[in-house]
Amino acid sequence: MTLVQKTSKQLLLNLLLWAMIAAFVFPLFWLLLTSLKTRVDAFSYPPKFIFTPTYDNYRKVLEDGTFLHYYWNSVKVSFLSTFFSLLLALPAAYALARFPMRKKEDFAFWVLSTRMAPPIMVILPFYLVFKQFNLLDTTFGLVLIYMTFSLSFILWMMRSYFESIPVDLEEAARIDGLSRLSAFLRVVIPLSAPGIAASCIFSFIMSWNEFLYSLILTGDKTKTATVAITGFITFEGIRWGEVAAAGIMVVLPVLVFGILIQKYLIQGMTMGGVK
Repeated sequence: MTLVQKTSKQLLLNLLLWAMIAAFVFPLFWLLLTSLKTRVDAFSYPPKFIFTPTYDNYRKVLEDGTFLHYYWNSVKVSFLSTFFSLLLALPAAYALARFPMRKKEDFAFWVLSTRMAPPIMVILPFYLVFKQFNLLDTTFGLVLIYMTFSLSFILWMMRSYFESIPVDLEEAARIDGLSRLSAFLRVVIPLSAPGIAASCIFSFIMSWNEFLYSLILTGDKTKTATVAITGFITFEGIRWGEVAAAGIMVVLPVLVFGILIQKYLIQGMTMGGVK
């Protein structure tokens, strides 16, 4: 392959990459523009890219105390479900990676199979069980349901990560006098920080973006922001400015969270080597 052919191929790949990035970013860019437009500008045709921005849509959303309450519900439920999922999944993943057990692969596959059923298929059984135990419209109930699909993801991801860490490091720590639990906490967990960060952000995103369970299993008390956005669809019409402003507010925490731990996220997804 000649130098010209290599350059042309690289240029084509770069153009394709930028086209894919633009396809993913443009909806968010358009959402941001709509959130800064008046109602007249939002419905103008052809669409306006140059206009006088207004913050009235954000002011209306922020002045709506109910939306801020639902926004706080999303923050609380997402953090709690992520925290408790990590608390349970990390020891389970370590046990599957290190301890010999009967039917270990069968158990691991059963855990994975809990993610195979579509949510719409299991929402009715969950609703009946939650109603029986008075868990409807409760923070605990929503955290519990979000943990059902976060646990399996974290367990499988961290199991692979723990298997990539040499056992010799733990054995050396135990020779120095550490117990297995201390070696796990002081050696394995620090080395697994990239994988934990990647698991954490994906678990948080899944909980933060979830819509169906929150729609069915919550009420005015524990409704989340993703469901609360539908409140801007009224009998008078769709208040697109407020919908866009609320959408930007929902996207922003995940975006900031991802940027802050970007380094660990990339390492975790590529299953980086042991330092």
